[in-house]
Amino acid sequence: MKIATWNVNSLKVRLPHVLDWLAAHQPDALCLQELKCENKGFPLAEIEAAGYHAVFNGQKTYNGVAILTKEPLADVVYDIPGFADEQKRIIAGTLDGVRIVCGYFPNGQAVGSEKFAYKMAWLEALTGWLKSELQSTPKLVLAGDYNVAPEDRDAHPDWKDEIHVSVPERDAFKALIALGLTDAFRLFEQPERSFSWWDYRLMAFRRNFGLRIDHLLISAPLVDKCSACYTDKEPRKLERPSDHTPVVIELA
Repeated sequence: MKIATWNVNSLKVRLPHVLDWLAAHQPDALCLQELKCENKGFPLAEIEAAGYHAVFNGQKTYNGVAILTKEPLADVVYDIPGFADEQKRIIAGTLDGVRIVCGYFPNGQAVGSEKFAYKMAWLEALTGWLKSELQSTPKLVLAGDYNVAPEDRDAHPDWKDEIHVSVPERDAFKALIALGLTDAFRLFEQPERSFSWWDYRLMAFRRNFGLRIDHLLISAPLVDKCSACYTDKEPRKLERPSDHTPVVIELA
């Protein structure tokens, strides 16, 4: 099973890239974030013509998540149960006994801001919900744009901003790991300065000035089945790309 995550930063703009990537890589599931479109504007016909089913949780202008799968998902959940939130950031479903949770984690803007407080509350709610999810479905993949670079090696050495690398954010990431999840990317030897996001400004991609903030955490029963995890930088080289690029796991 091949599962990928990709913040497309506007599905309307990046739809040709997504369709081309689906055709070339044939993932069993592709988790998308930052759709920036309402449900009524979701390009379902184009996705279905490409041979994929879709579940989506959209929002005008901001946020929005979707999971595209070759086979229909079961037990679909929208948003974090019990957490009052107008922002569309979570969607989950089960594929072949594997619970796939797709999340677009809050950015947080700046440490100490109201948006940062929201980010930390959101992360706490997510962690509490996933604890119960893991009890009912032990095989689980948490895919998405976390907006957290969990270790120093996940940020360019010249990254000066505190957001994405602060102690509270990294502690929240560790709390997810403590549920029994594993960072699939770190199961394998990776090149130094492996990132998944690069700013559009200052030739950041060309300079590889980036962050690794897109992750696939997997539960214990999937660790031995994980045969690969890698970042595909090719879509970031395209014309009008997303500032993120896909991250992929392969499960035997």
